[in-house]
Amino acid sequence: MIDEDAVKIIHRLHKFGYKAYIVGGGVRDLLLGRKPKDFDVVTNATPNQIKKIFNNCRIIGRRFKIVHILFKGKVIEVSTFRSLPEHRFEKHVEDQDYLIKRDNKFGTPQEDAARRDFTINALYYDIRNDSIVDYVGGYEDIQSRQLRVIGNPDISFREDPVRMLRAVKFAVLLGLKIDKGTSKSIKKNVHELEKASSSRMLEEYNKIFRTWRTSLIFQGMAQNSLLEVLLKEAFERERKKNPDFGDKFLETRIGKRLAIADKLLSEREELTPQIFYALLFSDLAEDSLTKKSGGHLVASLKLALEPIFQRLGTPKKDKERLIKVFASQERFTHIEDDKATQNNFFRKKDFFYDAFYVYKINAIADNNDKALQSAFFWEISLRKRPVLPNSIGGGGGRREGGQQSGRPNRNRKERESGGGRFKDRNRKGGRQNGEQSKQQPESNSENSETESD
Repeated sequence: MIDEDAVKIIHRLHKFGYKAYIVGGGVRDLLLGRKPKDFDVVTNATPNQIKKIFNNCRIIGRRFKIVHILFKGKVIEVSTFRSLPEHRFEKHVEDQDYLIKRDNKFGTPQEDAARRDFTINALYYDIRNDSIVDYVGGYEDIQSRQLRVIGNPDISFREDPVRMLRAVKFAVLLGLKIDKGTSKSIKKNVHELEKASSSRMLEEYNKIFRTWRTSLIFQGMAQNSLLEVLLKEAFERERKKNPDFGDKFLETRIGKRLAIADKLLSEREELTPQIFYALLFSDLAEDSLTKKSGGHLVASLKLALEPIFQRLGTPKKDKERLIKVFASQERFTHIEDDKATQNNFFRKKDFFYDAFYVYKINAIADNNDKALQSAFFWEISLRKRPVLPNSIGGGGGRREGGQQSGRPNRNRKERESGGGRFKDRNRKGGRQNGEQSKQQPESNSENSETESD
C-alpha cells in the first residue's frame, strides 16, 4: 500500500549513503487500518544534498526548509531530521515564550521524533527490514487508540499552538481519545492560540471543512474550550445563551448548520469554504442587521464582521464576497413571477451559488417552512451554475463528475477548472477524509512543520 514513488526516493537516498524512512501520517494510517492519503519521507540528507540527487524537486519553506519532489499528478515531501529546540534542555519556566519562529537546525532521528507533535505521528517505517522505529511510544498509543503529546504538553502547545486544534481534529477523524494530560493542557493554554499564524489557522479551517466531520470537530473544539478563542465573536451569542455549550454544541444553531453542511457534502453536494465561513458568521450578520436601525446594510455588516476578519487575516476580496453573501439573503424571499428579469440577473452574480446554499442551510436548520419554500423556488429554477472563484485562504479542491439530479449542468471546461469546491472522496480521484492534495504547494509556505495529517 506504500506509494511506489516514495519507495524509489528512499532507495535513491540509500544509494547515496543517506538514511531515509517513511514517516508520520502514512505510517499511522497503515497501523490504524486506514488507507493513507499520502506518504512523507524523512532523511539525514540536507535540503541542498537532496536537491543534488533529484532533478525533479524544489526547496520550500521559511520556518523550516523542506524539499518537494515532483511526480506526475503528485508531490512527495522530504524533510531532514530536525534537532530539539534549545529550551527543551532547560528548566521549564511558566511565563516563558516558547513559540517556534525558526526551525532550521538539523539533528538525529531520535531528536526529530521527540520534537514532533503527537506520538502517533512520530513513527518511522524502515522499508529495508520492514520494521517500525518508535522512539516515543507511538505504537502502543495506536494500539490503545490514544492521542498523546510528545513530552511536556504545556511546552509543546506553547511551541506551536496550532497543535491544540490538530489534537481535536485527529481525535475526531481517527476515533482516538485525547489523554487526560493533553486535554488538561489544551484548556490551560488555549489563549496561546492568539499567537498562531493566521495563514496556518486558515489552512487548518479549510482542511476541517473538507472532512465531512466539521460539526463533530467543532463540537470537540467547544468541549475543549478552544472556541473561547477561535472565532470567538461567532460563538459569543450561543456561549452566553447555553451554559452547556460544549456538550450541547450540535443542538445550537451553528452546530445544526454545520451538521447539515456535512450531510450535504456526504450527499455529493458542492460546498465552498466561503459557505462554511458564512454559516459560522450567520449569527453575527443577523445581529448586525437587527441593530442596523436605519443605517446602511453593507456598512452594518462590515462593522460587525471586521474584527473577526482582522484576526483571521481574511483577504479583501474574500471579505467583500462574504459581505455580498449576507447582504443578499433577503433577496431570496422575492419569488414573484413578475420579477423574472431581476431574478435572472441575480442568478448571474458570482456570489449567488454561495449565497443560495447559506440561505438554504439556514432555512433547514431553523425549520422555517416559508424560507424552505423560497429555497425550493430558487433551486428548481436554476439553469446555470456560476463558475466559482478561488476559496478563502487558498483551501478547497474541485470535485469530479457530471450533472447531479435536480442541479444545474456545467460544461466540461467548468468542471475541470474547479474553483474552490471540495473534492468528493467517494468518486474517482477522491482522497481519504477529504484532505487537501499536495499537488500545488506554495513555494513560500510557512507551514513546513511536516506534522502530517
